[in-house]
Amino acid sequence: MPDLVITGGTVVSAARSVVADVAITDGRIQAVRRDVARRGAETIDAAGLLVLPGCVDVHTHTRLPTPEEPDRFFADSVAAAFGGTTTFLAFNNPGTGISEAGTRSLLAGLREFRQRTKGESAVDFGLSAVLSGEQKNPLAELPRLIRAGVPTFKAFMVYDFRLSDAQLFAAMQAAARYGGMLEIHCENATIIDALVAREIRSRHTACRYHAASRPAYAEAEATHRAVALARAAGASIYIVHLSCAEALAAVEAGKRAGVSVHAETCPQYLTLTDQLYAEESEAEVIKRVISPPLRSAADTSALWAGLATGALDVVASDHVPDRCAVEKRLPAPRFDRISNGAPGIETLLTILYSEGFAKGRLSLERMVDVLATTPARLFGLASKGTIEPGRDADLVLFDPAARRVLRQDDLHHTSDFTPFEEMDLAGAVRTVLVRGRPVIRDGDFVGQRGSGAFVERAL
Repeated sequence: MPDLVITGGTVVSAARSVVADVAITDGRIQAVRRDVARRGAETIDAAGLLVLPGCVDVHTHTRLPTPEEPDRFFADSVAAAFGGTTTFLAFNNPGTGISEAGTRSLLAGLREFRQRTKGESAVDFGLSAVLSGEQKNPLAELPRLIRAGVPTFKAFMVYDFRLSDAQLFAAMQAAARYGGMLEIHCENATIIDALVAREIRSRHTACRYHAASRPAYAEAEATHRAVALARAAGASIYIVHLSCAEALAAVEAGKRAGVSVHAETCPQYLTLTDQLYAEESEAEVIKRVISPPLRSAADTSALWAGLATGALDVVASDHVPDRCAVEKRLPAPRFDRISNGAPGIETLLTILYSEGFAKGRLSLERMVDVLATTPARLFGLASKGTIEPGRDADLVLFDPAARRVLRQDDLHHTSDFTPFEEMDLAGAVRTVLVRGRPVIRDGDFVGQRGSGAFVERAL
């Protein structure tokens, strides 16, 4: 007999939606069908609600706890739960992972991440490591990293810790050989460095010139090059935070050519446009200093179409909990010295529901696919991402009839702003379970610090 039954809700999977009960035993889904026997089981009435698999946010930059700010990782995990995310992957940003020999190391980074996050998270989580040009010999460590449950790792084509094309190619080959997948931030460093220098020479130093220095064609060229390298290496790659139609075209061409290329976009690129850089004050523009920057309305339309057709595989948040009081304070420094990030871990599901399904751009099933099922599959989370027997009971009870205006004051993340302030939203998360245990119940946090588990993954 089950110990918990979710009754009467509309259960949504990537394949179909059906009114059914969900029976849960020992944290796993036992059955999904009508009229499950409930004798002795706790019940949660989901009539009128959608029962969704918990979102799997595979792109976050959650901050590790420090003596000065011991609650940051925990607080952002609580924010994830409020937003309907039951599993997130974090990057250990460049600068972490100093080995005993004093050099930067992938394995030292994994040890540090696990030590500093132990007993912290309210939801399940994992690590995607960062490959850095500052590390001594990261490719030699990849086999052990993958065996330790971290089969995905990110490289950058920009910034001073970027990898060269030769290093990217070698990383792709190593990933293919040992069962991993390389994630890539695609922007052309030569173009961007030249444009940044040009803007500064012209004394264009305000926040809005960040976007001018990072054009869509720089992203598109780098995306095309990454796909070509993956084709030659025979490797699977994952393009992070794709923002423009030109880069999407490079991904589509790669897919048609048989390259194992996957791509994500983010809510900010689906809902906000570069018009904000022209219209808003410096205090508002600095909140949207992100890389890649916001693009045109035409790019936004192309991304929605790419999600609907399957050209784009995943929507993730690229959550960076920057703060106006710290990383984005005024008076702003020169645009190339501003932290490139914005928060989003708590708003991922509701924005995609409101702007996608409620506006007729995505079906419910496709929404679940890009937020849960496909990210779980691509990133080796075999027990996550869908509602079926044997999977973890990571569930979101979502109220489709709710309406609200999004405001920073109502959010729980460790940032002090949201780029989506005053957005009118349809739908709201009501209750969230992680492995059968309530973390959010009727809009209140009822979980525990440390109840979330580090998930070791395999592709």
